[in-house]
Amino acid sequence: MENILIVEDDEGIRSFVQAELEHEGFGVNTAATGREALSVFESTKNDIILLDIMLPQLSGLEVLRRIRKTSEVPVILVTARGETFDKVNGLDAGADDYLAKPFEIEELLARVRAILRRAAKKQQQPSSIKIKNLTLNTDSMEAMLDGNPVELSKTEYLLLKTLMKNANKVMSRDQIISEVWGDNHYIEDNAVDVYIRYLRNKIDRESGTEFISTVRGAGYIIRDSENLHNQ
Repeated sequence: MENILIVEDDEGIRSFVQAELEHEGFGVNTAATGREALSVFESTKNDIILLDIMLPQLSGLEVLRRIRKTSEVPVILVTARGETFDKVNGLDAGADDYLAKPFEIEELLARVRAILRRAAKKQQQPSSIKIKNLTLNTDSMEAMLDGNPVELSKTEYLLLKTLMKNANKVMSRDQIISEVWGDNHYIEDNAVDVYIRYLRNKIDRESGTEFISTVRGAGYIIRDSENLHNQ
């Protein structure tokens, strides 16, 4: 049975979501403040965290940053509709998805199940991917170029992982958005171009080798010449 930690200061919302999740067969832990969330997180095992941004004591983003220092447990951020919130910054801080209030419970359940499917798929994948002199460790989320670490944000890491695991395959911007940000995200196509530029500055320019190629009108590709015959 998968466990979900609900971090929500509104008792009515918290109780309603807890009842619905338990009805669907999930185990549920709850917290009403940022500090309580960290305490419950440390003392219980959870497969997903549903994390409200506006919390007493510590904000949801600060809770997320502290959790990310020790754990890659999937986190869905919850925002109030109309609330000023930079979703890209939230995702860069380590969130896996976000949901705006008020939300339908069916949408929440769909997002939870999608994350659990991705997590199960991730466990079946190899722990490292190597192309030329670039190695990506998918367990530690670390990139190594010529044996030296490359500092990546979570979004940069997910983008690089998407391109490397699909080596020799052109990935469209829509495919990349789906892989990196997930379905149902309102991410503009140019966000992909921005993060491609970030990666090129850190990898291509540093190594003097073109890893990421643009296929005009189609998308982006990393070519692995050693494995072309396997395609």
